[in-house]
Amino acid sequence: MRYRLICSLSFLCLAPLLACSAWAAHAYALWGEPKLPAGFTHFPYVNPDAPKGGELRLVSNLRVSTFDKYNPFTIRGNAPAYLSELMFDTLLSASLDEPATGYGLLAEDVAVAPDGLSATFRLRRAARFHDGKPVLAQDVKHSFDTLVGPYTSPAYKTLMFEVAGVDVLDERTVRFRFKQPNRELPLTVGTLLPVFSRDWGKGKPFDQVVMEPPIASGPYRVGPVNFGKDITYVRDPQYWARDLPVRRGTGNFDRILVKIYKDNTARLEALKAGEFDLMRFFSAGDWARRVNGRKFDSGELVKGEFANSLPTGFQSYVLNTRRPFLQDVRVREALGLAFDFEWMSRQLFYGAYRRVNGIFGNTPCETRGEPSPQELALMEPYRQEIPAAAFGPMTVPPSTDPPSSLRANLRRAQELLRQAGWEVKGGVLRNAQGQAMELEYLDSGETRINTVASWMRNLAKLGITLRFRAVDYALYQQRLQKFDFDITTIAYQGTLNPGQELADLFGSRAADTEDSGNFPGVRSPAVDAMVGAIVGAKSQEALLPACHALERIIAHGHYLIPQWYGATHRMAYNAWRLQRPDVVPPYSPGELWAIGTWWAAPAAKP
Repeated sequence: MRYRLICSLSFLCLAPLLACSAWAAHAYALWGEPKLPAGFTHFPYVNPDAPKGGELRLVSNLRVSTFDKYNPFTIRGNAPAYLSELMFDTLLSASLDEPATGYGLLAEDVAVAPDGLSATFRLRRAARFHDGKPVLAQDVKHSFDTLVGPYTSPAYKTLMFEVAGVDVLDERTVRFRFKQPNRELPLTVGTLLPVFSRDWGKGKPFDQVVMEPPIASGPYRVGPVNFGKDITYVRDPQYWARDLPVRRGTGNFDRILVKIYKDNTARLEALKAGEFDLMRFFSAGDWARRVNGRKFDSGELVKGEFANSLPTGFQSYVLNTRRPFLQDVRVREALGLAFDFEWMSRQLFYGAYRRVNGIFGNTPCETRGEPSPQELALMEPYRQEIPAAAFGPMTVPPSTDPPSSLRANLRRAQELLRQAGWEVKGGVLRNAQGQAMELEYLDSGETRINTVASWMRNLAKLGITLRFRAVDYALYQQRLQKFDFDITTIAYQGTLNPGQELADLFGSRAADTEDSGNFPGVRSPAVDAMVGAIVGAKSQEALLPACHALERIIAHGHYLIPQWYGATHRMAYNAWRLQRPDVVPPYSPGELWAIGTWWAAPAAKP
């Protein structure tokens, strides 16, 4: 499975207080006003007096045996887990209890021009990189120019596509110019642009900056490394922002050790043996049956399920429409009808998951029922390019709960396949040219065959062969970058603040851009227009119909077969070594919440 961020922690992004105002503000809220006033002392979900010290021992959840670079922004290779989050500051800092709201970090304040065509950030004089040099406007411009340049992931180019350029107004003042007024763009450049020093890899093309540790300004630096085994991040005791309201009570551990294991079984057994302090679980089977043992019985290790108000995301089977067999929407719908989530929920998931539906679940953009007049007005110019069903009720994933049944769903699938020109001959589904429907499911490990096997069996009843292909992670990543797959699973994170990143996920321009997020290969002027309407929305009243229209088009296009999501963060942790704040913020991002706000117990043993 590959995780795809709609935008890194996009549900925490920041935006202007008032698009029509030119005065500088301490905070931005996309809609309305920020919760905390100027002069606030700390976020309400942290312990402002949390002691500093001790060590947090983690396990990498990345499915790689090791890492081979310290540069997380280039396409090739694998960077260590959590490096970006621990080492890079941004202009603005997010709040974990307010959606789309945040407060100044590197930037002391920000002002949006009255015409909405620029945002100006004034940097704090105290801001310093790890080498002691000040963070200056030239560094911000360098970071932007580098990340939209030729050597980085195309996601940055897509996110910043509407940014016309960056001007250095003086030593500590930088202005981002926009191609058109857009409430989201100050948010995008404020939270999604990691800032690093011009001296990092100076004189080299950025893709050749590989093993040089970043010269950044975040709370941690790279410490001791045992390649293939672990990496340690060391807290900077002179971290320039340690006393800022947005940082008080965070970054409490002196050392964060991230261990690397080659398989899930090894990780779990290491946790039970006490080799690390916290592990997040994504497997319902592991959580229900295998997270136990002597240390759990004694209370040293604790199973915690932390509720949150995050978007559901839209983890899905992705159908690559670049493949000829998957270009007909009727074929794609038929494949989805053979997927029996209810059986999997009973037999494999212990009822721990809920079914995904659409791309905006658990957000104001989530779509239900019939389209509104505003949605229809947006879609009508593209009626010939949009599936007719999108103009009716929002699609609901097929169910096998009574009165529905798998048998009925497979009959419907057979009819759709027949309409698309496929018929069963000798037990094999063939098209008019006699070609058999044979597809490959690509993954980076053997273990996920357990969640694909029942779908494979159901597809066989339709005469379709789905082969499971497991490859090593490096080859898996390479094949995804080149869109060399039929079907795979992508765990897309959700967002409370949809915007330009949707062009990377579904835009026509991204469909042919290597390493973009448009894995299904969507090429649709209608989709492009809906993304444009979302990006250009100047109010929630304009945003929501555009979101709903996009969600209808994607869902009824059957590019994705919705999978499942968990409503809680499942984390096992060492209660003897770790302490945490009493308040669980509603938008806590899993283990990153623990990394950022927990602290070492005073009596914890090293």
